[in-house]
Amino acid sequence: QVQLVESGGALVQAGGSLRLSCAASGIISSINAMAWYRQAPGKQRELVARIASGGITDYADSVKGRFTISGDNAKKMVYLEMNSLEPEDTAVYYCNADIKIFTYAPFRFYWGQGTQVTVSS
Repeated sequence: QVQLVESGGALVQAGGSLRLSCAASGIISSINAMAWYRQAPGKQRELVARIASGGITDYADSVKGRFTISGDNAKKMVYLEMNSLEPEDTAVYYCNADIKIFTYAPFRFYWGQGTQVTVSS
């Protein structure tokens, strides 16, 4: 069984910074990519940032230049450094990972439970 556990969500003032962490554990053969998504009240879940196993990153336009995703393959962790936070960044942030649990298994997506980020104006 694979588990993703996020941490680091908090209440912060606009202009502030937060660092989210996500740890993957369980039976994991390999990780193709890890990502952060977010879902604000009344809105669809959206991709915030993604990092592939080779280190290639991708960001939503709304966070480019403010957020940085990084990963530690050995520790099976992914981080999201968020700077210059805006009230529009308020959402539940979810960790996502594309994982295969043994060599000949297909990759599939796993999700964490989410961590709340609230940015006050």
